[in-house]
Amino acid sequence: MLLASTLLASPAGAETTESGDEAAVDVAAGLGPALNLLYRGTGEDPKNKDRLDIYRPKTDAPAPVVMFVHGGGLVQGDKQLYARLGEYLSAQGFVAVVPNHRLSPDVSHPAHVEDIVAAFAWVHANVARHGGDPSRILVMGHSAGAYLAALMGMDPRYLAKHGLTASSIRAVVPISGFFHVERIAVERPKTVWGSERATWLEASPARYVRRDVPPMLLLYAQNDTKERRQESLDLAAALRAAGHDRVETAEIPERDHTSIIARFGQDDDATAARVVEFARRALAP
Repeated sequence: MLLASTLLASPAGAETTESGDEAAVDVAAGLGPALNLLYRGTGEDPKNKDRLDIYRPKTDAPAPVVMFVHGGGLVQGDKQLYARLGEYLSAQGFVAVVPNHRLSPDVSHPAHVEDIVAAFAWVHANVARHGGDPSRILVMGHSAGAYLAALMGMDPRYLAKHGLTASSIRAVVPISGFFHVERIAVERPKTVWGSERATWLEASPARYVRRDVPPMLLLYAQNDTKERRQESLDLAAALRAAGHDRVETAEIPERDHTSIIARFGQDDDATAARVVEFARRALAP
């Protein structure tokens, strides 16, 4: 699922750089977004799936950080489609980060989540140079991006490779996500997770339920499919049963799987309102 064209934007005053080392900037100077920052590898990916964009608020104090992971079924999607989402979050006082990641069929699991964890590790190490507070990072995602955000926060192996733990993430907000790969993989391209049930189970966030995962807000749309809504409710119930007391759920009215994110930040948008309210609580100093 790609973001609707209503959110397409080319940020005014954007700074484009070819490496993270060139991105040390003074946020207080009022610079615009920093685009195409390299977070992984040597910068040779012709599809720019090794880069991220940063949208910075005008503030002198270190700001809380929201990293957004795009959807698209792990086979499509691109960070540039979410410029207005980034701009909206920065206007609310957050440093917003939107990374790309490699897609199938070019790669298969676990490459997608490994890229997102690499992006998070880069943000954790470098966001202070962009006015962000590395001790206050929330990870949000939509659809397949919600899956990746949840897997990063729940399966500790990926963060451990970067010397990080789940406590490095203040909170996770999966929006219309899926958390049981075995429920959907049969109908998905085999280039995503392969064809072995053991791999599907290993790739499922729900397998790693425990009480010490980051606080979580699970959002789903009123007009999502029944199965999609149930994914969020089942994960929340499993977390609570494991003793996790910091999980919230909310149904967003008058939205479907696409519009729950495509209308993010528009007037009277309940998705953005709920995310911002939760993020301000979760990322309080």
